Amino acid sequence: MKGKIHSLESFGTVDGPGTRFVVFVQGCPMRCAYCHNPDTWDVNAGTLMEPEYIIEQYERNKAFYKNGGITVTGGEPLLQLDFLIELFTLAKSKEIHTCIDTSGITFCPEDAEAMQKMDRLMELTDLVMLDIKHIDPEQHLQLTAQPNTNILKFAAYLEEKKVDMWIRHVVVPGITDDEKYLEELGYFIGQFSNLKALDALPYHVMGKAKYEKLGMKYRLEGVPAMDKSKLVEKKKAILDGVKRRRAEMNI
Repeated sequence: MKGKIHSLESFGTVDGPGTRFVVFVQGCPMRCAYCHNPDTWDVNAGTLMEPEYIIEQYERNKAFYKNGGITVTGGEPLLQLDFLIELFTLAKSKEIHTCIDTSGITFCPEDAEAMQKMDRLMELTDLVMLDIKHIDPEQHLQLTAQPNTNILKFAAYLEEKKVDMWIRHVVVPGITDDEKYLEELGYFIGQFSNLKALDALPYHVMGKAKYEKLGMKYRLEGVPAMDKSKLVEKKKAILDGVKRRRAEMNI
């Protein structure tokens, strides 16, 4: 089963624990206003690669990944369930730590066939980095052109399957930095026993050049990069929500 791959990165340091081999897949249904990889959206683009080839590339430098592993990101990895199952089956046969960096947008509990595949994939997955774009349904729709209903259900599913979860949230000035919503995000994720880490990531404008090169309009024109010095207080708002939820649950 070949996967549609955008690119490979040999030494990723922000894509999960340790130094990691990062697979960027092609294709994504989300249209996030701040996406810095719009070239990964097209599901018909990319290079076809066999899982065996990717494992071979990993093993060329496997000594560097002693405390890391393989992360599949995108694009949206969960668009290619069959490919991921084959890739992670090979990875686990070699005791490689496996991680998926996803928005969770393709999760569809009503699709029995897809859920069988998802269940199988989760058996092979050590960590899911779930990027929650916005906790508010209307704000999420405006930001990404997609609803967040099944994304939030996916978080609950990960706990059910006992898969470690690492939450990511991009903090965009005037869009995702409202402390009321940040606290609500924390309150939501605070219920999950499988929550292992939280990243509050600063919005940056480095992807703007890609839009210009591709002849695409950049939706956040004029929005400044996030002041990194304010990230501590923004992350604290999320953590305050986590603490409130856990206090209510007596944990």
